[in-house]
Amino acid sequence: MGPYLEYLESSARERQSIVCFGLDPVSEMLPQSSLGLEEGIFRFFSDIIDSSLQESKSISAIKPNYAYFAQYGWDGLRALKKLMEKYSGKLPIIFDGKRGDILKSSEAYAKEAFAFWGADALTVSPYMGQDSVMPFISFCKEGKGVYVLCRTSNPGASDFQSLATESGKRLFLEVAEKAAKWHQAGLGLVMGATALEELEAALWIFYDSGKKTPFLVPGVGAQGASAGQTASVLRSIWRESLLLHRINSSSAIAYAYKSRQTSDYIGAALEEIKRMNSQIGKID
Repeated sequence: MGPYLEYLESSARERQSIVCFGLDPVSEMLPQSSLGLEEGIFRFFSDIIDSSLQESKSISAIKPNYAYFAQYGWDGLRALKKLMEKYSGKLPIIFDGKRGDILKSSEAYAKEAFAFWGADALTVSPYMGQDSVMPFISFCKEGKGVYVLCRTSNPGASDFQSLATESGKRLFLEVAEKAAKWHQAGLGLVMGATALEELEAALWIFYDSGKKTPFLVPGVGAQGASAGQTASVLRSIWRESLLLHRINSSSAIAYAYKSRQTSDYIGAALEEIKRMNSQIGKID
């Protein structure tokens, strides 16, 4: 299957989970503010991840969102680097950078994500065309993963992604079909859980082609999508590939202590992860 797909599958089996924890630091939500921003971010997410990994069913990937760290300058970026280094080799790390530019710039972005940050996978935007994504996809041959934005989970996704093209297909399906043509082991798609019909349509493309493709599915939690319904769609189309997919939740896990009105941020996060795993059900 390729090293990245094997890593996803082995992590899912070990953790009995396809939950991905998105790391989106928000300074005013961090209880360790007295430690300073860099250490506060690092300690907050480390506490939750470390505690989760002690559970029989936990998380099986993390997805740090670059923008959330970069907004805090060097404090945020140093915290990101420490988290990347700490969990390298312990969990698949999906660097959510949504990169994509002209050829040479994409080559530089790819080196940044994989060589400097040490990511296992990266999210990329395909809308500048094949030459803008190939520098990222080439790293699949080196055991890395690349997730192409296809149908995202935000409300404005339909502004362009759902438009009909000259072929009569919606744009996100054209992207999915292009990704199938570009396919290498490790190439995946970002498909939002807020659009299950579109998720199902994209899944059929890869099932019909026989190309095992990991899907990163955001939108569960704060954006209102259901982990259970999402898993049901993933399972119904191609059950044998379920362990390759990741259903992501970010703030609903990290800041569950706020909605549960408790100071126990670790316990609240673990309860939310447990709830997600319960909704998803048995994965193998």
